[in-house]
Amino acid sequence: MPMMSAPHALAERRHWVFDLDGTLTVAVHDFAAIRRALDIRADEDILAHIAALPAHEADAKRAWLLEHERGLAQASRPAAGAAALVRALAARGCRLGILTRNLRELALLSLEGIGLADCFDPGDVLGREDAPPKPDPAGLHVLAGRWAVEPATLTMVGDYAHDLACARAAGAQSVLVNLPVNRWPDLADWHFADCRNLAAALGATIDQG
Repeated sequence: MPMMSAPHALAERRHWVFDLDGTLTVAVHDFAAIRRALDIRADEDILAHIAALPAHEADAKRAWLLEHERGLAQASRPAAGAAALVRALAARGCRLGILTRNLRELALLSLEGIGLADCFDPGDVLGREDAPPKPDPAGLHVLAGRWAVEPATLTMVGDYAHDLACARAAGAQSVLVNLPVNRWPDLADWHFADCRNLAAALGATIDQG
């Protein structure tokens, strides 16, 4: 867990970017099953594999993936503490963004499903069609530009190494959530077991301030 000073340090930050699937929503993607369905090796990145295919093959696999992911988005459920965390930050006037490897339309659908769509400007929700997918830091640079701030002022919250590596490459702060153990200590600046613990830490600091 972070040091005792972590809640105070994080509470001062005003520009937050969230991964979506597995971070604000309960993780439901079965990536092994997706790879099997699309005939992708277990060690290959799904998006990179599709991008490297000839156009007709790539289009067919993207179409299958879109329909599969649309069904998952429609059934989205909020992760523990996610709603409290996002609404606490929104109430403080923080700028909030989404950077996901999913499509933007599905990200917006997921946000509606978990009741948080009103907390995000749709223009601040970036999908894989808006910037190269994480761990590439381009999406964070896009949001920093939209908000007219330096990337170092951003805080990226996610549940996987791609999120943390993206933050590190952009010079942003990284927060790992929804894992009981920090699997990537060299990439995570902060670690909380779930969004509920992060929300409680920030909430305690806000109540005191």
